[in-house]
Amino acid sequence: MAVNRAEQRAATRRALLAEGRRRFAADGYHHVVLADVARAAGITKGAAYHHFDSKAGLFRAVVSEVQHELGGRVAAEADRHEDLWEQLRAGCRAFLAAGTDPAVRRILLVDAPTVLGREEWRTLDEESSARHLAEALEALVAAGTLADQPVEPLARLLSGAMNEAALWIARGGDPQAAEQALDRLLAGLRAPARRPPGGSAG
Repeated sequence: MAVNRAEQRAATRRALLAEGRRRFAADGYHHVVLADVARAAGITKGAAYHHFDSKAGLFRAVVSEVQHELGGRVAAEADRHEDLWEQLRAGCRAFLAAGTDPAVRRILLVDAPTVLGREEWRTLDEESSARHLAEALEALVAAGTLADQPVEPLARLLSGAMNEAALWIARGGDPQAAEQALDRLLAGLRAPARRPPGGSAG
C-alpha cells in the first residue's frame, strides 16, 4: 500500500507539473491560477497545495524542470562532436536556439527572471547549462586551445552574453543574426591562444 501511495503522489506531482508547464508557457505566470491547474489535471485544489504550497512553488518546480532539460539539450548537442572547440560552439548554439522554443522562451527567459528574481534564476542556470559551459571552457584551456586563464570570469562573461542574446531572441530578435554574432565572439576567444607570426605552430 505504501508503494501505491508513493506512486500516486509521484503521478499527482507529474500531472501538476505537466499542466502547470503547459499553462505557464501558453498564458504566462501572472495569468495562471493554481486551482485551475489542479482542476484541469483532475486533482483537488487541496492536493495541489499539498505538493506545491503556492503558484510560485509550482512555477519554481517547472522552471527547474525546464532548466535541467535545457542543460541536457546543450550537453547532448555538444556530445555529438569529438572536437572540443566544436563541442563549445554546438552547445552555445543549442542554448541560443532555446530562445525560439515557446515553452523555454516564456517560462525560462521571460517570466522566470522576474518571478523568481535574477539571483535565483542565475543559480538555476549555473546548475545546468552554465555548468556545461564552464566544463567546456576548462577542457579548452587544458588542451591549450584557449590561453591559460581563470575559467570562472570567462564563463560568467560568456554565459551573461548568451543569456542576454537568448532573451533578445525570445522577445523577437533574429536567431540567425544572434548565431552569427556568437560565432564571431567565440572566434575572438581563440585569439589569445594563437602564437605570434614566426612562432612555432606546435
